[in-house]
This record gives sequence, structure tokens and C-alpha cells, in this order.
Amino acid sequence: MNDRVDLHAHTTASDGVLTPSELVELALERGLRLLAITDHDSTDGVAGAMIRAAGTPLEVWPGIEISTDVPQAEVHMLGYFVDTTKADFQETLTKLRDSRILRAQQIVAKLNALGMPLTFERVRQLAGTGAIGRPHIAQAMVEKGYVETTRDAFNLYLSRNGPAYVERFKLTPVEALQLIRSAGGMPVLAHPTYINPGENSGFDLTAFVRDLADAGLVGIECYYGDYPPETVDHLCNIAREFDLIPTGGSDFHGRGLYAADLGDLAIPEESIERMRVWRARNG
Repeated sequence: MNDRVDLHAHTTASDGVLTPSELVELALERGLRLLAITDHDSTDGVAGAMIRAAGTPLEVWPGIEISTDVPQAEVHMLGYFVDTTKADFQETLTKLRDSRILRAQQIVAKLNALGMPLTFERVRQLAGTGAIGRPHIAQAMVEKGYVETTRDAFNLYLSRNGPAYVERFKLTPVEALQLIRSAGGMPVLAHPTYINPGENSGFDLTAFVRDLADAGLVGIECYYGDYPPETVDHLCNIAREFDLIPTGGSDFHGRGLYAADLGDLAIPEESIERMRVWRARNG
């Protein structure tokens, strides 16, 4: 095995294109020794991944990615080592997933009104057994030829300021952090530079992270996708300032869909060991 790890990957339990078993097989092909399953608002892919990885050199960590809201922006919170059997935790995740269905129906209605007929049934088919999300709607738009790529679908129609955007039930970042901790999990702020309330919002990432650290944040995703070295350095400095663990991952949804392939990013061994220590102390 190589020394590859990936702490941010999605399966068909949310909006990834590979089943949990297929994702594990790809991880093995690419020489990963550690993989975290972090589906959106769902832990349904964790058991399947662990079963497929049993008896192989690949270690699988249970995780989650929860979408939250701040004024004019989204904040995603990762959770590692969550107890997937905790009833209250799963009830909240179910509520979050149900809100995705209603939002998807409303987005499809908006697109129809904009002259781009889609059916919710096709969007549900594309989601399969996973949590329905905007990427599935984007796929349906590509199928119909309304846009060339799923990225175009988001940029032109589905992003927060797009004409087909619809809000849904979400937690605040602190509520998501508390939810993760209530399930025994380690909360980590995902892809921090993607928090973009706008130039005139006065948003201060360092102050925002300080508040989350005071509320119990444990880590911050410093190694991500196509982050250039200067961004990684900046985020690692913030991590050091608040004694947070610098984590990372590709945000894998499928090959060729995002900037980084599964296991492409170099995550410091020190970060992995600090996460293991945290788990041993808090598990």
C-alpha cells in the first residue's frame, strides 16, 4: 500500500457516483490506506464501505458532511467518528434529507417555469437510494442539453444567487457542530474558503473560526481540492492559532468531477495521528 489517505469522499448514499463498495474498490486500486466516508446528511454508506474494506489494508472511518447556513452563504461541517446508531442524530439527519426532497421539487418547478422542462422522477432516479441534491438536478439538466456541464448548471442556475435556487431547512454551523459532538464525533470545518457571503458582508474567516473553536470545533480542512500552497499555509496558520487539527481531502464525488482525484492530496501524518488521539480520548 502507498501512503495515501482521503478524509472527504462521497458515495451514492448522497451525491457521489460510486456505491460504497465501488468507492472502497477504487481506494484500494489507488493505494489508499485510510478513507473517510463523508456523505451529505447521511451515514447510510458507512456500513457498506466498512464491510467491503474488511480484511483489506484499507481503514474506513465513519463520517458525515452537514450543510449549514450563515447569512448569504453556506458552511459545511464535517464530522468524523460519529456513532451512526445514535437515534437522535439519525432523526435530525432524516429531517435534513427530507428537506432536500422538497427543495429539489421546488427547484425543478422553477426550472420548468424558466423554460427548461425536467421531471422530479428523473432527478430521483439519478439520486438512486442517496440523498437528493442539486448535483442530481444538474445531471438532469446536462442530459437534457440545457447546460454543457454540471458546473455550468450551478454557475448559471443552481447556486445561491441563481434563478432556480431554493432555500431548505438547515442548521447553523454551531448547531451542526453540537449535533456531531452529540454523536461522539469530531467536528471539522470543511473547505473554509468556500464560505463566500459577498465582498461587502464584512465576513472575517479568522473571527468565524475563533467562534467555532470556542463552541467546540476540533479541526479545519486545510488541504482540499485545488487549494494553492498560499491558501493551505493561510489555513494552517489559522489552525495553529486556535489549536485545531488541519485535515484534508479531495471531496471526491466521482472521477473527473472535481479538481482532485481520490487520495491525491498529501495529508500530514501528524494530522492523522492527532485525530486518532482525539478519538481515543473521546470515543
